[in-house]
This record gives sequence, C-alpha cells and structure tokens, in this order.
Amino acid sequence: MKRVRIKICGFKDANPALMAVDAGVDAIGLNFVGKSPRVVTVEKAKVILRALPAFIEPVALFCDTSTEQIISTVKELGIRTVQLHGKEPLSFANYLAPLRIIKALPFDDQFAQQIEIWSEQCENLAGIIVDAPPKDGLTGGTGVAIDWDKLAMMKRSHWPALILAGGLSPKNVANAIAKVQPFGVDVASGVEVTKGEKDEQLMRAFCDAVYSVQQ
Repeated sequence: MKRVRIKICGFKDANPALMAVDAGVDAIGLNFVGKSPRVVTVEKAKVILRALPAFIEPVALFCDTSTEQIISTVKELGIRTVQLHGKEPLSFANYLAPLRIIKALPFDDQFAQQIEIWSEQCENLAGIIVDAPPKDGLTGGTGVAIDWDKLAMMKRSHWPALILAGGLSPKNVANAIAKVQPFGVDVASGVEVTKGEKDEQLMRAFCDAVYSVQQ
C-alpha cells in the first residue's frame, strides 16, 4: 500500500501545530469559517505559518466565502492550497486558479455524480475530501463517520486524490484506511479532548495508527 498522507485540521495556535508536525502530519488545516469552533484569525495564522518547518503543507479552509476574501486571505498568508467546504460551484473553484483546490463533498446520494463533475471540469483540483453530510450547521468537523464499505465498493480508478474524513479517530483510522485505501486522511474532532482544542497524545496516536497500516 502506498503511504497515506495525514492532514489535521483546525489549529488556532502554533504549539499544537508543531506537536502535530512532530507526530508525523503532512499538512495542517487553518479554518477561516466564522461559525466553526476551530476558526483562526489571519494574525494567528501568520504566527502558525512562521513556526512551520519546510515540507509541511498549510491548507486554508473556507465555506461559502467570496472569491475576493479567499484570494485576499491566502495572498496575505502565502498559502497555495484552498479547501472549499461549502456549496461552491465549479466556476468558483476555477476562478481561484492557480490556487490548488481541495473540494469537500458530502457522502450522500449526489456524491458519485458530483465527484465525476469535479474530476472532469475543475482543472486546478488537487483532491476531493469525502466527509459526512452537514450536521448542526457545520459542514465538517462533526465527528460523524461515513459508510466506508459503500465508498470502497465505488469505481474510482479515474478519481482525483481521495482524502477520507468524517468521524476518524486513533481507534478507527487504521480500519478505515484498510477498507477505503485513500490517498490521505483528514481529522479534526477525533484528536480533540474538548471541541477546538487539539490533544498531543491523540494526534500522536492517530498518526501512529495511520503509519501502522503501511508497515
């Protein structure tokens, strides 16, 4: 099995982000969704980014934000990869080129059709995050798992990089990877003791679990 990439999303301070790096992540997510318990300010994001070592990819997460605001934010921060977690249309994503787009799609009845459309028509698409449908007004970080068996049975030889999210934790991520065999995994609430606050031991246990599948 190829090495599965790890992204932990929702950092608000530099120290937890560095703990995640030490645990073995490939990417960190900076959440700019105002209603999220993991929202970070641009000024705080700058502090986090200055602390990151080379080869760790920062990803800026937005949900139904204007293209002007997204471009302004990532330009100020020097980020090249944007995660769209709302109902953004293809034209929206294409307008953001040359920014790299990771599009989050809920695993619902429209998922198969949506991933085909995005795969074929979004030229700056870097990956698809498959997540649970929205819950309690949130489009991510809900802690709800999807049906891994159903996803694993779908034909996806021509899909872009598939990043698995939704209810992942140190206890179940190895099983999820074994079933789905994704390009990467993305976690937020599964490595938190309290909502929005990352836990060093949980982050380390999560990364260890991911790497254990590939030994």
